[in-house]
Amino acid sequence: MKYGRSVRNIALIVASGLLFPVSRASGAEPPAGFLKKIAQRETESAQARENYTYRQSVSIQEFDDQGKMTGQYREVRDITFSPNRVRYEQVVEPARSTLTRIKLTSEDFNDLRNVQPFLLTVDNLALYEGQYKGEETVDGQQCFVEYIRPKQLIAKLRFFEGTLWVRESDLAVVRSEGQAVPQIETTHEQNLFPHFTTIRRQVDGQWWFPVETYADDTLFFRDWPQRIRVEIRYLNYKRFGAESTITFGDQPQK
Repeated sequence: MKYGRSVRNIALIVASGLLFPVSRASGAEPPAGFLKKIAQRETESAQARENYTYRQSVSIQEFDDQGKMTGQYREVRDITFSPNRVRYEQVVEPARSTLTRIKLTSEDFNDLRNVQPFLLTVDNLALYEGQYKGEETVDGQQCFVEYIRPKQLIAKLRFFEGTLWVRESDLAVVRSEGQAVPQIETTHEQNLFPHFTTIRRQVDGQWWFPVETYADDTLFFRDWPQRIRVEIRYLNYKRFGAESTITFGDQPQK
């Protein structure tokens, strides 16, 4: 993101941890091979989501020092299938930007698609290490809590670092909170990424898919702090070829 002569970058990955209460973690032990089991369940969820259409809206707002919004980025896309089952994105509302203090970069859009929402799968498990944090109740769900981070940062690759809340009954991730890493800082630019939370909800009684990612964070650039707010919503999940539609927040779109 650029502001004046300074390069100021944020990540699109975001979310809301403020919506649902979380109880304090206890010290119970997780199942054996916990991280691997999380990855296996996440892989199943990611593969299942590839068979669903949904609407994705993105909103990014910037604020001045007095808390006044000075610009916004917004776009809406439908994730759909062609008749021969090719998955593609259809633009519903073209990207519009009135941002003046920040500029989105390729890392922002990469994080939107790859860091969130499915963070830990069998394919990238070897890149991460975990630390068990106990048990908590999230929105009525009894969960194991696992902190994960990359074993090492690799040039050109984006990673997640933060906390997963994993439902004890089926090891489904119901919430994640953290940020995309690494932060990118050089002599000439800063590419900073906000803390986010992603909320998931159950779809078709089996899969836990993201319904909202939200961040309201201040990024501390060298020149001055910049507050941003990001919201990504995932609406109208519908299994390809099925007649049922599952909607979160809004009425189904025709």
